[in-house]
Amino acid sequence: MKDKFYAYIQQLQDTITSKLEALDGTAKFREDHWERPEGGGGRSRVIENGAVFEKGGVNISAVHGALPQSMQNYFGVKDADFFACGLSLVIHPKNPMVPTVHANWRYFEMYNKEGKLVDQWFGGGQDLTPYYLFDEDAKHFHTICKNACDKHNPDFYSTYKAKCDDYFWNTHRNEARGVGGLFYDYCKATKTMSMEDWYNFETEVGNSFLEAYVPIVEKRKDLPYTKEQRDWQEIRRGRYVEFNLVHDKGTLFGLKTNGRIESILMSLPPHVQWVYDHHPVKGSEEERLLKVLAQPKDWV
Repeated sequence: MKDKFYAYIQQLQDTITSKLEALDGTAKFREDHWERPEGGGGRSRVIENGAVFEKGGVNISAVHGALPQSMQNYFGVKDADFFACGLSLVIHPKNPMVPTVHANWRYFEMYNKEGKLVDQWFGGGQDLTPYYLFDEDAKHFHTICKNACDKHNPDFYSTYKAKCDDYFWNTHRNEARGVGGLFYDYCKATKTMSMEDWYNFETEVGNSFLEAYVPIVEKRKDLPYTKEQRDWQEIRRGRYVEFNLVHDKGTLFGLKTNGRIESILMSLPPHVQWVYDHHPVKGSEEERLLKVLAQPKDWV
């Protein structure tokens, strides 16, 4: 399974980066190969200062070895080894009318000291973070997410949409990071879902990503915007940074397993503002966004 899934994310990385390069039309992804001293490594691809994408990363990694003590404590195990691989992406567009997007698809195995596989699971999802809210964009993104889920289980979309709203919640701000999407983790074999079934679901969601995001970019990338709207984008990006550094499990896992810092922090936008006690104008589009983020809604 691990070889099969690693081959899949390599192919998916190629598909996504080639499509985003074509969409940008100017910038190209820079590729770095890196190795983890304790075992494994990855292939990072980062795009910067493009016509459409100000910064973005589409990274894959496959790491293995002894499970660090902090993670043993987290999982409640002793003397375990692990293998983890996944694709993680974050795209920060230049135009504030185009939303930021994040996605991740991962697979994890755990072994005892005799090398026997004792646990395995899939996790992942995709979510949208707009700066100016176009309801039709949120509906489109969620519709594609729901279509992918419905092919495998009619309950998946409502379950994983709710988990996404719960997970991407900036507790210290009491607001959602964005308008959500899907989030699932610890997807293990059950009586109704084999690991092969979970693989099929995971790749279904992965394959849906471009269909969910690209039409939104194409529709919004050439819209005019003001300096004030750009300032708002940068203020909201600050909230994105806060979530990733305070709450995000993937970021924390990477830091605790001696992952590559440049790859882990590629999710951070290049230009951000923290304005003291900032409040948008009443009745403005900026205020409308905050009202939706304070109370996640059903889009489909």
